[in-house]
Amino acid sequence: MSKIPGYPKTARAALVVFEAPNPIPSVITLQYNPDKMQRDVKASAIEGGARSDAFRLTGAPVETIKMEVWFDATDKLAEGDPFTIANGIYPQLASLEMLLAPSSAVVVANSIMLAAGTIEILPASAPFLILVWGKRVLPVRMAGLSVGEEAFDVNLNPIRAKVGLDFTVLTYSDLEQSHPGYAMYLGHQIVKEQMGRATRAGTVASILSQKLSTN
Repeated sequence: MSKIPGYPKTARAALVVFEAPNPIPSVITLQYNPDKMQRDVKASAIEGGARSDAFRLTGAPVETIKMEVWFDATDKLAEGDPFTIANGIYPQLASLEMLLAPSSAVVVANSIMLAAGTIEILPASAPFLILVWGKRVLPVRMAGLSVGEEAFDVNLNPIRAKVGLDFTVLTYSDLEQSHPGYAMYLGHQIVKEQMGRATRAGTVASILSQKLSTN
């Protein structure tokens, strides 16, 4: 389908993945932007405290994000793309699933250390994950995913699937000050504060003027 001249190009939602020790990130671009995003934001407040603590906040709000994304190999198969013909959309699904699992190299290394008598083995670290959605660039942790594979090729490779993604936003309350996600979240909050203040300008005056005009 030809593009309309002068029509702005739609931004693509993506996940940027930093996996130590590699300093160069990889990018998982969502094939189609989700139609909707479910965000749940809860205050970090003092529960059951003194009356003087009624408005106190203990840190950044706790935010979770849910979305459903689609992957479809139809166009690539029609173009005769050899990689898609051989694998379908299995590589795209695998790239998301591996965000929830320690790498096989870490598993093997830990097994060797245990066999050698190492007393303490540190749990594997998940990759540093960034959700890019328009103006929102957020450090997140993938909390889980659900995969509905809906069509397959002759080799039973999935060629169409709906994936539900669950994220927990990581804030300055979760990260060390030296972590890049700490400053990233603060920057995100500053942008929200500026946008929020812009909508508040004149609000009280307009409400008062409306009330006086009705009396």
